[in-house]
Amino acid sequence: MISVTFPDGAKREFPPGVTGLDIAKGISPSLAKRTVAMAVNGALADLADPINADARVEFVSRDDPRALELIRHDCAHVLAEAVQALYPGTQVTIGPVIENGFYYDFHRNAPFTPEDFAAIEKKMREIIARDAPFTREVWSRDAAIAFFEKKGEAFKVELVGTIPADQDLKIYKQGDWLDLCRGPHMTSTGKIGAAFKLMKVAGAYWRGDHTKPMLSRIYGTAFAKQEDLDGYLKQIEEAERRDHRRLGREMDLFHFQEEAPGAIFWHPKGWTLFQTLISYMRRRLEGDYQEVNAPQVMDKSLWETSGHWGWYSDNMFAVKSATAFIRPEDAEADQRVFALKPMNCPGHVQIFKHGLRSYRDLPMRLAEFGVVHRYEPSGAMHGVMRVRAFTQDDAHIFCTEDQLAEECMKINDLILSVYSDFGFGRIVVKLSTRPEKRVGADALWDHAEAVMSRVLDEIKARHGDVVETALNPGEGAFYGPKFEYVLRDAIGRDWQCGTTQVDFNLPERFGAFYIAPNSEKTAPVMVHRAICGSLERFIGILIENFAGHLPLWLSPTQVVVATITQEADEYAMEIAALARKAGLKVEADLRNEKINYKVREHSLAKAPVMLVVGKKEAEQRSVSIRRLGAQAQTSMSLDEALASLKEEATPPGVKRAR
Repeated sequence: MISVTFPDGAKREFPPGVTGLDIAKGISPSLAKRTVAMAVNGALADLADPINADARVEFVSRDDPRALELIRHDCAHVLAEAVQALYPGTQVTIGPVIENGFYYDFHRNAPFTPEDFAAIEKKMREIIARDAPFTREVWSRDAAIAFFEKKGEAFKVELVGTIPADQDLKIYKQGDWLDLCRGPHMTSTGKIGAAFKLMKVAGAYWRGDHTKPMLSRIYGTAFAKQEDLDGYLKQIEEAERRDHRRLGREMDLFHFQEEAPGAIFWHPKGWTLFQTLISYMRRRLEGDYQEVNAPQVMDKSLWETSGHWGWYSDNMFAVKSATAFIRPEDAEADQRVFALKPMNCPGHVQIFKHGLRSYRDLPMRLAEFGVVHRYEPSGAMHGVMRVRAFTQDDAHIFCTEDQLAEECMKINDLILSVYSDFGFGRIVVKLSTRPEKRVGADALWDHAEAVMSRVLDEIKARHGDVVETALNPGEGAFYGPKFEYVLRDAIGRDWQCGTTQVDFNLPERFGAFYIAPNSEKTAPVMVHRAICGSLERFIGILIENFAGHLPLWLSPTQVVVATITQEADEYAMEIAALARKAGLKVEADLRNEKINYKVREHSLAKAPVMLVVGKKEAEQRSVSIRRLGAQAQTSMSLDEALASLKEEATPPGVKRAR
């Protein structure tokens, strides 16, 4: 007999080979009816799977959050069946679950278009309504190859050949249609429900290889409830309205072009926004951090020592001097291989090493707004959110083991304060622990994770009103555990931005040390810290979070002075000069255009404040104030308006320092 433990701690004995469905039926027919899958020792499994050893078993209903992945997985199978029913001769390839949905890749002569979706969705509903059970079979490789070859499914034949010989080859059937699949699945197609939608179509090379056939990829999403789907679709619609790429054009902030893929051309307003963000961050670091700058191009040997060349070289750009290509006969020194830095940490270790350090010098906090380069596939790049060249608000703290917990807590308090200044109230802090591939002894990992676990508990105790905490097992950096800071924007999307990463390994690799109180050379603990992460990406997040309506202190243009008549031109120029003297970023619009035209144009560019002036305002030395997004305007004396706007435009850090 085997022992099965249930979530409430109760245990029962069953004969080996008992299925989850057998157990559920034995407990209650209603339980069996509402259960779609089970979790065996925490892993999702088919309800019909046999249980052959002692195990912890949980029954998963369709409303269980864990079932969402199964709903989407099953929906992908139904999509594939529907496509083959409607378009005979179409070959199916793979159809995984992804974030917020699923996709399935198909091979056919003519690619799919969104106009095909209505017919496909109708056929999917018919298949779901049939409520055919999902059944699993284990086939031999020869039988699978023969079956798929007969059907003309060349891609499935290739996939069969990639499955290791020691793994079962699983086939899942839903009625007469079947697919090669690892599983698990719910009990039947009817459990998918009606809350699904096909979203878009795209091209994708087979197995991501441009030398292989182009496939037609259909993306879809599915939810347990219609209201969840409706909420997601509304979020997608709102995200499109807030897309930083469109707003970036309207606000004239930046552009991209093919001659510099993955790099940003910052326009004057965009660069003003970028520098405003850096200036804010510099003020927040003042007094605690020393700002440094390390070279962008360094010899490959440095990256070999750090371990990045072995772990990260696929994402690095390697370069040689031009003479190495033009004049191969040049000296060997000109043939050296260099790398554009993908991160700042090795350079900061070199700065720490330059000179003898004492324990009295610690903690040493080095900060850099360093430009880094990382290779991203062309299809992965996305506006300023994912680029190949970006700026990190990076810092590294060199400290003793005794100082580690306090430094992590100081970093946490700074990160939370910065996010609060930008209007992000609810933050999730995740502790990511050791990955499978890593460097360093387990004892060091044990120590680092123990320290960070205590800090995480303290974060929850001190900041529980604004912070949620969570564990992220196996997702640490290769050199140490880390905190990940996830903020939620105005439409409910989560963005991972800040990090705190503990590193016992890099200083040792480079032979960095300080002189301890016992006069011994001792390797410092190194803490990697970023708050915004990528400044470019953070700006993209801010643009989308505020839908372009940036806070006045952050806006690249804070005030536009617009004239109604030419009689007010001289007064408008005086206002602009006084506003600049008050520290405001001002534009004057004296064009001979109607005021409604000017308002529309500057509203599209997301100018937060317009001071509208005509003959009457010039005579009274007043202004009419029009706020972005507001229909009404208010009248105010010039001095009062400038004083109010100056106060509103004062950055948060400056206000705190008063």
